[in-house]
Amino acid sequence: MVIKKVNLETVCGITSKLPENTLPEVAFAGKSNVGKSSMINALMNRKSYAKTSSQPGKTQTINFYNINDVFYCVDLPGYGYAKTSEETKAKWGKMIERYLKTSKQLRQVFLLIDIRHKPSENDRLMYEWIVYQGYTPVIIATKLDKINRSQLQKQLRLVREGLGIPSSGTVIPFSSQTKQGLERIWEVIDGICEANE
Repeated sequence: MVIKKVNLETVCGITSKLPENTLPEVAFAGKSNVGKSSMINALMNRKSYAKTSSQPGKTQTINFYNINDVFYCVDLPGYGYAKTSEETKAKWGKMIERYLKTSKQLRQVFLLIDIRHKPSENDRLMYEWIVYQGYTPVIIATKLDKINRSQLQKQLRLVREGLGIPSSGTVIPFSSQTKQGLERIWEVIDGICEANE
C-alpha cells in the first residue's frame, strides 16, 4: 500500500467514548519502550507522527490514525512501565480491555515484543488477554538490528516459548532502523483491507 494520507483522527482518554468507525481497525499493543511508536512511524512512512519518547509510558491514550481512508492504525497505550502508579496502570488496562471487547471493526491485533529479551509476565498476560478476547495476535519481534544474525533463531524460540505461541502463530522479526520485516507486516494488513472490500 502506498501511503497517501495519514490523519490522527481520534484520541481516546480513559473516560472517552470509543469512536464508531466504519473502516477496519488494526491495533498495536506492546509494553513501554518496545519501540511501538518507531514501528508505527515506519509503517506510516512518517518520521515522527507517532510520538517517540525517551521517557517510556508516554502513550496514555488510544490513538486512531486514518490511513488512506482504507483502514485505521490503532495505537494502544504502552503497558508495564514501572514508574506509572498502580491506579493508572489499572485504568489503562481497563481502557485497552474495553477497546478489545467492544470495537466492532477490530480485525487484527499486533503485539510487539523486544526480541532481545524473554517475554515478561506483562507480555504473557497481554498475549493471553488478546487470545481470550477472540483474536489471534501477530507478534512483531522488535529491535532486530540489536542482535547478531546468529542469535535470531534462538531469540525467536525464546519469544515463542515465553508466550506459548502455537506453531501456526506468526512472529515477524522487525527493525525500525533497517525496515526489515515491514513488508510482512504490510502483507497482513493488505490482506485485511482486501477482505474488507
